[in-house]
Parts: sequence; structure tokens; C-alpha cells
Amino acid sequence: MAHGYLEPGAWGRPHASASVWRMQHEQQVPPLTLEGRVALVTGGSGGIGRAIALALSAAGASVAIGYGANDAAAHQLAGQITAAGRRAAALSADLAYAAEVVRLAEETEDSFGPVDILVSNAGMARRQVLESIAVEDFDEILSVNLRAPFLLAQRLVPGMATRGFGRVLFMSSVAAFTGGIIGPHYAASKAGLHGLTHSLAARYATSGVTVNAIAPALITETGMVPDEDQELRRRVPVGRLGRPAEVADLALAVLRNPYLTSQVISVDGGIYPH
Repeated sequence: MAHGYLEPGAWGRPHASASVWRMQHEQQVPPLTLEGRVALVTGGSGGIGRAIALALSAAGASVAIGYGANDAAAHQLAGQITAAGRRAAALSADLAYAAEVVRLAEETEDSFGPVDILVSNAGMARRQVLESIAVEDFDEILSVNLRAPFLLAQRLVPGMATRGFGRVLFMSSVAAFTGGIIGPHYAASKAGLHGLTHSLAARYATSGVTVNAIAPALITETGMVPDEDQELRRRVPVGRLGRPAEVADLALAVLRNPYLTSQVISVDGGIYPH
């Protein structure tokens, strides 16, 4: 057949490449269900962690609510989830201690089975300037904000990879990009999560495990920003503070998406465009 001509009878028949294109694009990727998955959410007793735990349970996951000192709120949340017909348990652990971190992972699997979803949300924020940060302060911040997420991933991610499915979500902060106002120890701990995210994502991308981070800023109803504050609102381009449910909405989208990995996504009302 000469270039530019159709074979006899070819008029009106779609070109082969067009047919392939149409077939590929007509195939709808079904939404990833989290039904029956097991999730561990640290810092799950209030604010962002609570919202994510509720969203995961509504999506069908069993949820282990890791908490530190907020015993009543954690158990209230677990009761709320179980009353709705889902599985949940409140599990305490002091994430400043490595042995406690490992125990939390083991207790979660003892209670629910292998963990499919890790949301490492717990964090410590103590506002200090450089000159006032003692070695002990620096070590404590990093042990909770960076070492604990690492240890949880070290304990749980290899099993996810073996089973061919896993989701890891680290809760960072806009301070990892800007330095923030809490202090250099806090900013460094959150920036470290970005390196951990990229390293794990690259290592486990072919094993069905995605690893991402969310970097919120000025979210109300949390330990850092308990209430609306007019001065803080003026710093946010959208004109208001964020809400835990908005972070949870993004978290669920990230956890459902099997093609999204090695990303750090800000949810900050436009404070740090990048």
C-alpha cells in the first residue's frame, strides 16, 4: 500500500492504533477499596489523627489508634468506630522509646493481623530558639518525629512488600520547607521524613507499597492550633485555618492511589506554593 492511501474496504474502519487507544482509555480503573485492610494510625486520639482514623474506618479498614497520654479521647474514638460496626482498638505507646514503638506494631498485628496501612501521624512540637535547645530536647523531638516513624516502617513495610500491598503515609509539616516557627529541631525532624519517604518509596515501588508524606500547616482543632486565631488566619492566603477533615480527605486520596508514591504534598491554604 502506497503511503497516504487506504486499502480497499478500509474506509470507515478505525485504524488499528486508534482501536488500541480507545480500548485502553475506555478501561476504567476501579477505585481502590480499603475494605478489610488493617491500619495503624499513630497520634490517633485527636485532631488530624482522629479525622484520619474515622475516614479509614468509614472506608472499611480496621484501625489501631496509637496514642500517648490522651487515654480518654483514644478510647472514646475506638468506641465510636466499633459502635458503627467497624473494628478498632486504642493502643498506648510512648514513641520516645524504641521498644515502645516496636511493641505498638506488634500489638496492632496481634489484635488485627498484618498491617496494610501505616499512618505515622504522631508528633512532638516544643517551641524553642536555637540557643535554648539542649541535646536532650533535640534528641526527644527526633525520637518521636523521625525515629519512631522509621522504626514502624522498618517493622511493618517488609511484610507489606511480601504480601504485595502496602501504604505508608508520614505526617510532615510546612516547616520542613520553610523552617517554620517551632524551632530548628522540629523543622529538621520533619524534613528528615522527606528523605525517609523518598528512600522507602524507591526501594518498595515494585512491591505494591507506596510511601508518601503530607505537609500540613495551621490546622485548627489540633494540639498546635487548638482554636481559630485571627492573627494566624491573616497568614493564610485562603483566609482561614485548615480543618482536620481536609487533611484526612487528602490522606484517603493518597492511600487509595496505587500510582502515587515518593511525593510530599502540602495542605496549607497556599502558604508555601511549590
